Amino acid sequence: MEALRTNRFRRKPTNTHRSNHLLSISLMALFFLLLFFFSNNYSITSLFFFPNSLKTSQCLNPKTLQTLNGENFLWYAPHSGFSNQLSEFRNAVLMAAILNRTLIVPPVLDHHAVVLGSCPKFRVSDPRELRFAVWNHAIELIRGRRYVSMADVIDLSALVSHSAVRVIDFRNFVPLFCDIDVNNFCVNNSEMDDSLLKKLRQCGSRLSGYNTDINDCVYAVEEDCRTTVWTFQKDGENGALDSFQPDEQLKKKKNISFVRRRKDVYDTLGPHSRADVATVLSFGSLFTSPYKGSESYIDIHEAPRDQKIQSLIKEIEFLPFVREISDAGKEYALRTIKSPFLCAQLRLLDGQFKNHWRGTFQALKQKVDSLRQKESLPLHIFVMTDLPMGNWSGTYLGDLANEPDSIKLFLLSEEDKLIRKTAKKVVDASHGWKFGASYNDGIKEDCQRHQRLPDILLHVEESVCSCASLGFVGTAGSTIADSIEMMRKKEICSH
Repeated sequence: MEALRTNRFRRKPTNTHRSNHLLSISLMALFFLLLFFFSNNYSITSLFFFPNSLKTSQCLNPKTLQTLNGENFLWYAPHSGFSNQLSEFRNAVLMAAILNRTLIVPPVLDHHAVVLGSCPKFRVSDPRELRFAVWNHAIELIRGRRYVSMADVIDLSALVSHSAVRVIDFRNFVPLFCDIDVNNFCVNNSEMDDSLLKKLRQCGSRLSGYNTDINDCVYAVEEDCRTTVWTFQKDGENGALDSFQPDEQLKKKKNISFVRRRKDVYDTLGPHSRADVATVLSFGSLFTSPYKGSESYIDIHEAPRDQKIQSLIKEIEFLPFVREISDAGKEYALRTIKSPFLCAQLRLLDGQFKNHWRGTFQALKQKVDSLRQKESLPLHIFVMTDLPMGNWSGTYLGDLANEPDSIKLFLLSEEDKLIRKTAKKVVDASHGWKFGASYNDGIKEDCQRHQRLPDILLHVEESVCSCASLGFVGTAGSTIADSIEMMRKKEICSH
């Protein structure tokens, strides 16, 4: 029995031949593993996850890296209507300048194609979902020949001359990032094959932050308005609690536990941060608005220790339309309306505005009654509204339309010759394509030939309203009204 117990713990004799055989197999496996990595443009350092090595090997091909010469980018997810998208674009310009990144200029999205939600109610879409929704919509706009860059309608010429601002059009960035030919964006819908669409979907997933295994390629910012208020150069605030927090009733009702903190964007995402080494810094929404003594997401209104950023903050307060659009507004005011006129911007059918018809019409009536007392008749009024003329009966607009001797109304529609002519000019100018075009070999001359005419009615209407010498009545709470007020403040019509 003792002998059996001893034999149980006795070391077995070594099988030298078997050990050598396993060693040979291991060495051979290691050899093929190294061969695989080298054949796919990996460096030996990438095996050990050094920051810069994975960026150069997994994110972009060597030729692209050489072309970019270390340039890094900022992407974000615009949403909702055009005025909100423009507000986000201004914030994106500021963030990119602070972080010394090249801004990827997005397309103008279809109205409410992508929706954020409500920051005050802490009910918003996940940043990754927003980014991927914007990506998919942008690709659909390209496929449908309906793509219009923000730079096609907003004049960026003065902005890019600012030493802190660099931009690249989304259509010029995607071929670099996804390693495809830029002329793939010039094909008709039926010609974009499945393999290309699959590659674009994978690329969009990576840019959105779903593929976190690709180190230092994309840093996806997950902080949103539920958790963060971005600041800049506000001493003592970095990491502090924001003044606006979810109340106890909301926490209990929605079962949430969010805590909003103020974070310095430069300290958090700038040099020496984990985000700084990424080729692309990818935000979700960059929309912000004042709320209960704070800002919903971005609270950067001054840069006391950075004069470049300080001057940029003032410059992006207002970004004008491109010349093709602003000239169309002036032309309509001068050649069609001719006389001094009042502009009425009446938003009646969308969202919160459905329930405020009485107040909206009351403000217009007060203004019209005042003008009747001091202006010669008929009184000229340019109307921009989402209420179809067939539904004017029984409203104050219907009353005005029934006074042809004392009131003369003017409206524009998408079918008007001026609108179609201006849309064609915007397509022909293709301002957006010019930003970052040097990174690609160039696009086909006929790339824009089959482009559908963009919807620029709203932009021309705003330009007309900027020329209204008898005043302006806008819908309370409308970002469109705010935009027109700014245009009038800047005296755009006189430029």
